[in-house]
Amino acid sequence: MPATAAASAREILVRLHDVMAARTPAQAKLNQVVGIIGEATDSEVCSIYLLREGVLELFATRGLAQEAVHVTKLALGEGLVGTIAERGEVLNLDEAASHPDFAYKPETGEERFHSFAGVPIIRRERVVGVLAVQHVEQRRYADIEIEALQTVAMVLSELIANAGLIDVAGGGRDRIQSTAAVNLPGQKLVDGMASGAAVFHQPRIVVEHTVAEDTDAERHRVYAAFDKMREQIDRIAREAEFGVGGEHLEVIETYKMFAYDEGWARRINEAIDSGLTAEAAIERVQQRTRQRMRQIDDPLLADRMHDLEDLSNRLLRIVSGQVGTAAQLGLRQDTILIARNLGPAELLEYDRRRLKGVILEEGSLTAHVTIVARAMGVPVLGRVRNVRRTIAEGDMLLLDVTGGTVFVRPSTAMEGAFDAQLQLRQKRKAAFAALRDLPPETKDGHRITLMVNAGLRDDVAALDLTGADGIGLFRTEFQFLVSATLPQRERQQRLYREVLDAAGGRPVVFRTVDIGGDKALPYLTVEAEGEENPAMGWRALRLALERSGLMKAQARALLEAGAGRTLNVMFPMVSEAWEFDEAKALFEAQRDWLVQRGKRLPNEVRYGAMLEVPALAEQLDLLLPAIDFLSIGTNDLTQFLFAADRANPKLAERYDWLSSSILRFLRRVVEPARAANVPVAVCGEMGGRPLEAMALIGIGIDRLSITPAAVGPVKAMIRSLDRAALTAFMTGLLATPPRDMRGALTAWAEAQRVELA
Repeated sequence: MPATAAASAREILVRLHDVMAARTPAQAKLNQVVGIIGEATDSEVCSIYLLREGVLELFATRGLAQEAVHVTKLALGEGLVGTIAERGEVLNLDEAASHPDFAYKPETGEERFHSFAGVPIIRRERVVGVLAVQHVEQRRYADIEIEALQTVAMVLSELIANAGLIDVAGGGRDRIQSTAAVNLPGQKLVDGMASGAAVFHQPRIVVEHTVAEDTDAERHRVYAAFDKMREQIDRIAREAEFGVGGEHLEVIETYKMFAYDEGWARRINEAIDSGLTAEAAIERVQQRTRQRMRQIDDPLLADRMHDLEDLSNRLLRIVSGQVGTAAQLGLRQDTILIARNLGPAELLEYDRRRLKGVILEEGSLTAHVTIVARAMGVPVLGRVRNVRRTIAEGDMLLLDVTGGTVFVRPSTAMEGAFDAQLQLRQKRKAAFAALRDLPPETKDGHRITLMVNAGLRDDVAALDLTGADGIGLFRTEFQFLVSATLPQRERQQRLYREVLDAAGGRPVVFRTVDIGGDKALPYLTVEAEGEENPAMGWRALRLALERSGLMKAQARALLEAGAGRTLNVMFPMVSEAWEFDEAKALFEAQRDWLVQRGKRLPNEVRYGAMLEVPALAEQLDLLLPAIDFLSIGTNDLTQFLFAADRANPKLAERYDWLSSSILRFLRRVVEPARAANVPVAVCGEMGGRPLEAMALIGIGIDRLSITPAAVGPVKAMIRSLDRAALTAFMTGLLATPPRDMRGALTAWAEAQRVELA
């Protein structure tokens, strides 16, 4: 084998070029191809399987029995070849028969071959076949050989598609031919409702020519495209207008970092060196990125890969001359934009007067485009399947992100219902807004403290919009998650000071950084990477106490930002009282260090703990004397109590905040805390639901920290509630709990005319 993947691929592509250009039947070409690849990779077997009518068929082979050609067929997921096609991933085995998916086909005569390597043949993001090599001796193919096979597979996709040997549309139809009204579910990313015509972000660019005639010319084309793309990104970053600062500005800076990443440019150049055209080289690197995304469990790292793919699409459009996206062409009417995914710069190019909403086939809550869309006030629905097969350009869409759905080609009746719902929500929103300046006080005069959760500078504006009492949970880790490098102390300090300034004297509880586990940082390597249960792993305070340098920097930033004010600091994921003691001691040591240097400090520092780990409830006698306040994080606490992953839909019924087990557990925490005169707050999602919030008040919780959108509905519930009557009812209910606790609470609320809407 040649010394590099590029050289190996180039050797094969040079020979394949003549085969593809010849005027011979497609079958003859494939027969020549397997010979060339087998010889170049020093493999006794090289085989090509193509997907036709949902079945993988052996089309050509060197080394297996020729009688098996067009006879051996495998379903998707069947055998090693079927597994590669189904998953779109590489297999590289020194002993094929040891793999659990191995399926023996006697007609092929493959029993004497041990090693096996196979790569998917991909066309328009769909697997259309498999290229496989085998060897008698047991050995794993080298990475450079696998890389060469993947490059060759890309060229093969062009050959077999042009010959009409595959189902190009992946099953015969690229779109469901229908004009009927349908609704598609999705994930709520940015809340809101909107209507408009469907517009696709960009036409699909198909790479038609993969083998380069002149490698130097292709390289110059890519250099020119990179220059143009970087100019575009710089212009977008300069012209972005959000009105106020925020983490979305850091997102744009991170996006620019990807645009100038020399490693990415180098990988594209290496693909050109292997003999690919500029377009094919970009697509080749993009395919590799998609494969990496499928292997990444951490959604935040996957989101960064989405940014890189977005830039790949931009570069591909420039180099191919197909630069017209819907943004460049201009929006002519109220529009719901549709895309597989979007980068933040792509979204910023659209006319905000016309852009009413966004639908993504992918997307996530932590994606950069979601952050920017939230700052722009554009509703976004993500994870919507079959978008391109179901929606046509120009279709009327009713986007209801709050309800988690989009209505496609709605009937007149559906449009009427949507408008009525929109008006109702606007009226309810106006009614909740009217409560802004009224206290969250029960009918019998008990004042509930109602605060909001936040994680961005801009979130502080919710205090004035909702009339909330303060910020009960400010998640400081977001700044760490959107940054390409560890945020410097000065940058952290600036954020914390701006948050305190914007709060205008209202309390802000800063939760120290909760990273690790499923919130991994690319610039912070920990020994616990790859742990099976990241939510219960090396994260939050556990990680911060080990990496004390990170926590010391944050402590100094918070202490200096809080100069002249009261600073509230809360430690997450406390399991035992000694962990809180160590964290507090670390902060106090930093305070002493700053005093020695004459720094201005907070008038008072109040320290609190988050109760998320059930074990901490057994150490309240040790913890309560040491803390100033306690916050219960019901999201993690509930899944730990029930051993039920909250993200697993099969366990949804067991993940019920109104279970008597949860309410009894919380009451066991509230009672000793009240006796010790330690304020207790709930800062999980549970407190943001009116019925659940009512139950919490009934067991003695009088401080809630919830999402800004939940403040209005929860305040309306509080002001319609008789707390004394509720407390008596909850005492009896928990003494002999019914199986349907939710039903019993709902019936009581209806009888008492408690507002739960």
